Amino acid sequence: MAKTGTTTQGLRAAIERSGYYPALVAEAVEAAVGGEPVASYLVHQETTFDSNEVRRHVTVLVLTENRFIVSHTDEQAADGTSPSPYATTSTESVKIDRISSVVLSRVVANPEAYTPGTLPREVVLTIGWGAVSRIDLEPAACGDPNCDADHGYTGSSTADDLSLRVSEAGDGPDTVRQTLAFAQALSEATAATAR
Repeated sequence: MAKTGTTTQGLRAAIERSGYYPALVAEAVEAAVGGEPVASYLVHQETTFDSNEVRRHVTVLVLTENRFIVSHTDEQAADGTSPSPYATTSTESVKIDRISSVVLSRVVANPEAYTPGTLPREVVLTIGWGAVSRIDLEPAACGDPNCDADHGYTGSSTADDLSLRVSEAGDGPDTVRQTLAFAQALSEATAATAR
């Protein structure tokens, strides 16, 4: 379930409609946004199954004129640190000019018959700003199959701070549209700061 829009009141309403600890989520997000006007937002709730437990998670993305704000809220079962169930919520505020990449992957059915404007069946929004990087290394080799020299390592580094997957089957077509709209607004904002 995702909601997107462009007003602070709309953001609050979308958080409340998600039904996922709305008072807690709204307070955290509104504190991070402060007095800045909201340019765009996306509220995405997902349910996961972990062994014998059902867990919920909500991600709230907010775009203001100067910042990208991401909030995550998770619920946890009672454990050794807490005798009762609890939730954790976090927010991160990133200056727009720090965003290094906005990647939108689209999955379409029957690409040979694709018509522009057709909704993808799935989208994955990946946003990087340098807080988290993944390094994949493997032993380097040369073209000689009989060579046993140490050629060091080769690999790649990928910025992967946030990745959000939304599918038409699981989340509905409106959620896919809303994710596309937020991705476009964020891409446009990052392009504007590069000028």
